[in-house]
Amino acid sequence: MKLSILTATYNRANYLKKLYESIIDNLIDEMDIEWLIMDDGSSDNTDEIIEHLMQSAKTSSSIEHFEIKYFKQQNQGKMSAINNLIQYVTGELVMDCDSDDYFVDDSFKKIYDKKDILLSDDDLYGLIFLKNETSNKLSGNKFEKENEKTTMFDMYFKNGITGEKIIVFRTDVRKKYKHELVDNEKFITEARMYHKMDESYKVKCFNEVLIQGEYLETGYTHNIIETFKKSPKGYFEYFKEILEKDMRGVKWNKRLYALKHLILFKELCGFKHVKLDSISNQILYYVLLIPGKIKTKIAIKD
Repeated sequence: MKLSILTATYNRANYLKKLYESIIDNLIDEMDIEWLIMDDGSSDNTDEIIEHLMQSAKTSSSIEHFEIKYFKQQNQGKMSAINNLIQYVTGELVMDCDSDDYFVDDSFKKIYDKKDILLSDDDLYGLIFLKNETSNKLSGNKFEKENEKTTMFDMYFKNGITGEKIIVFRTDVRKKYKHELVDNEKFITEARMYHKMDESYKVKCFNEVLIQGEYLETGYTHNIIETFKKSPKGYFEYFKEILEKDMRGVKWNKRLYALKHLILFKELCGFKHVKLDSISNQILYYVLLIPGKIKTKIAIKD
């Protein structure tokens, strides 16, 4: 069985070795690993570092079941890089790992032990695992129920799940989807694609950590306001799509969260009017509109 790991990287040469070493440390005989890297127009020595890692993997007699595939593109952003990588995947399972993250001990064994749950069930598109933040603190909370079919939308908007999670996808399903970018923007939340996958498939969740995060000062998460300002149209569409879903069972704070962000991105896009299908959402939108405009102006100035 083979697992494909997708990494989009941009000027992260100094972090790739740590990720490489974590892959090597997790290799098991039962699983082949291919690491597909898309260099998104880096201006540092990324190509030299990866060439060194590829040579190391090829010449080491102790490294088996592992291959690195390296690709380059002009700078288009992380989502475009992942979209362009997915066509080269040859493993039955596939997952993303950011260039500034790395795998914790026994990650591949945890995936291998649960592979049959995913590969034997045509209703599933992925298995969800936990992620640690830099301080070894769990990102968000744990799942109340494990091994139960659900969707990413229900997890976050109905069941109170918080924080970043890790998805191991069935490749045959994952290849049917892509990150939908708008008007040449470079970023959109991964959740937009997940919600599209939710319409036809489900996931199962497990309280085991696979990846340790490294949140850098130059990363998307740290600079979220700048990311929002540069990619408002995709986010506007994402939150509008959320509010067009069946809101029964959606937690009140999550509905407000979606409406507030819809107003934020409406303002960033310069749109004048927003029409929502739900009368209750439309009323709440008008109630929140003026405070939302004020907060958006403050956020942009800051």
